[in-house]
Amino acid sequence: MTSIYQILMLVLDIAYFIILAHVIMSWLINFQVLNLRQPLVAQLWDGLNRLLEPVYSQVRRVIPAVSGLDFAPLVVLVGIIALRIVLRNNAAAFF
Repeated sequence: MTSIYQILMLVLDIAYFIILAHVIMSWLINFQVLNLRQPLVAQLWDGLNRLLEPVYSQVRRVIPAVSGLDFAPLVVLVGIIALRIVLRNNAAAFF
């Protein structure tokens, strides 16, 4: 059971860092530090969007954009952190 706990924590950590990379990359694109005309940047951006858009679209159904701000990544990050806290607090059930 310990390995299930560790695998779940690993998956949540990977999801957390992928979303964080997506948010940082979106800022860099909006501030024109990164250019989408570069093939590597465009491929990374497209891959991250394809990976995260199904998750974000589910959140956007419940929480619409407020004055142009998209809170979907923030809500998903808070959800991941909450899941990690719940798993960590109930870790004794896995051992």
